[in-house]
Amino acid sequence: MSTANLLPLGVAIPLLGAVVLVLVGRRLPRVVSDFLVTFWAAAEVADLMLLWMRTGDGHAVSWLGGWRLQHGESVGIVLVNDRIGIGLALLTAVLVLAVVAYSWRYFEEPPAGHAGTFPALILLFEAGMCGFALTGDLFNAFVFFELMGAVAYALTGFRIEDPRPLQGALAFGVINSLAAYCSLLGIGLLYARTGELGFAQIGQKLTGHRTDALLVTAFVLVLIGPLVKGAVAPFHFWLPDAHAVAPTPVCMLLSGAMVELGVYGAARIYWIVFSGPHGIPHHVFRDTFVVAGVITAVVGAVMCWQQRNLKRMLAFSTVSHVGLFLVGVALLTPEGTAGTALYVAGHAGAKAALFGVTGTLLDRYGSVDEHSLYGRGRELPFAGVLFVLGGLALAGLPPFGTALGKALAEHSAQSHAAWLPAVFVLASAATGAAVLRAGVRVFAGAGRRPRENHEVPETTGSGEEPEIRDPSRRVPLPMLAVPALLLCGSLALGLLPGIGRQLAQAAGLFTDRAGYVGAVYGYAHASAKPPAADWTAEGIALGLASAALAVVFAAAALWGAPRDAQSVVRPLRRLHSGHMGDYVSWLVVGIAVLLVAVRAQL
Repeated sequence: MSTANLLPLGVAIPLLGAVVLVLVGRRLPRVVSDFLVTFWAAAEVADLMLLWMRTGDGHAVSWLGGWRLQHGESVGIVLVNDRIGIGLALLTAVLVLAVVAYSWRYFEEPPAGHAGTFPALILLFEAGMCGFALTGDLFNAFVFFELMGAVAYALTGFRIEDPRPLQGALAFGVINSLAAYCSLLGIGLLYARTGELGFAQIGQKLTGHRTDALLVTAFVLVLIGPLVKGAVAPFHFWLPDAHAVAPTPVCMLLSGAMVELGVYGAARIYWIVFSGPHGIPHHVFRDTFVVAGVITAVVGAVMCWQQRNLKRMLAFSTVSHVGLFLVGVALLTPEGTAGTALYVAGHAGAKAALFGVTGTLLDRYGSVDEHSLYGRGRELPFAGVLFVLGGLALAGLPPFGTALGKALAEHSAQSHAAWLPAVFVLASAATGAAVLRAGVRVFAGAGRRPRENHEVPETTGSGEEPEIRDPSRRVPLPMLAVPALLLCGSLALGLLPGIGRQLAQAAGLFTDRAGYVGAVYGYAHASAKPPAADWTAEGIALGLASAALAVVFAAAALWGAPRDAQSVVRPLRRLHSGHMGDYVSWLVVGIAVLLVAVRAQL
């Protein structure tokens, strides 16, 4: 089967699986429904794995319905991608398969009349994410983005009998829908100017126009959707609230795949649509989004350290790492892109594993509050080991894939600003330390017993409802085996040199605008030389330093003299109010700041 056929199958397989489960899922026994969703998820992994291997060092292009370019213009839908986009879709598919296996015994008794609904929604979610990663058309990127978002809202509020998931899903839906309207308006402006919707076609048509206010406005508006979905500050407020109330398997996908797609979308759209002659200059994009990435990393790390709700802690850790990912791609270098790709893959495995272990705590004890769980996890030693290893992976301990990706991104960042590697080290150390502190407290009962602090309320309560509702049973094997396998995958990314080298070569293609345009228009273009993607002494040293700092920070929190830092961080905590009006205001402020920042640098 040719790559032209494998590309549309990457969207069609999960869509078809969702239709089958909707039609027959309610009439089937639970075990048959689980088998069907596992079959469709595995088929998607197989399709994308084959596509990854066949694409090689080039691009895969598929014109749906045979509506190809005619005289440089098109009306058809095109799927086009390289190994970065295909690899992100493959990562999403692997995580979906892991979530499906994790969920075999997670929702022990689905709500009445909803048998088959959750797996069908998961497959629809996968179709939206993979479609967004594979498309070469701006409007269809918006369609897939909205499919992804609509299903994510439903999955976040899946437990409709509890008002808290509905509140989190509502905030998630409103903020992301407003961002989607902004993106659609930007797409309309570009279509009015160029008459095209394909990435490559718009980019080519824009070369004949000057960089004016319309182009700047379109650039900012189009990127708002991906930036909000990617939880880049100040668009990140919805994410911890949604994670705190979403079912644990959904959190594994939100943090492991969906937010990373936002960063990918922003980078892909800039490179192909706006980076050409008379577009948005490289230095404008680099300076603007490196600053945005640093702010996001710092805000996420500080808020992560302050959390006692484990799901909110992991959510803010995701925000911090998204900031680092944004810095990596904003450097606009193949090395930075290669490092980010490895970092994203390693982070996905580690973060999904941590959420998986948190799910065992929630359903064993009915809580994910670090303080109330003090020492109660001693009876789950294997889960404790997995949680601590996940914290070390987030901190960037070699040889995890997170450490190798961080090392490559740090090396590229150093050439832009000497202080940027310190941001990577401190942000990863702070987020890893928060996880280590919680893990040692919960699973070993180490350190002082935490004191209740009623002056610092959580946005969401700590008394969550168990999602299995049978805490007396033994922890099902998949709920520990899946996190273990995900951590092994994160470790393999750092140990297997071939993966890093392939992603480095793919990063050269990702940053090669002329090569992408040539693939769409049907002419050959010489590929750029790929960057190195191997361990270096400097990278290992920085990884060990961030891991050591994480251990020191965690030990200080557990055994050091208590310090009241609330007066310093209280203003930042108050910004995360949980009020939708505040979040909408920050959305407007963020749009205005981006418009001013981009325009001022031209």
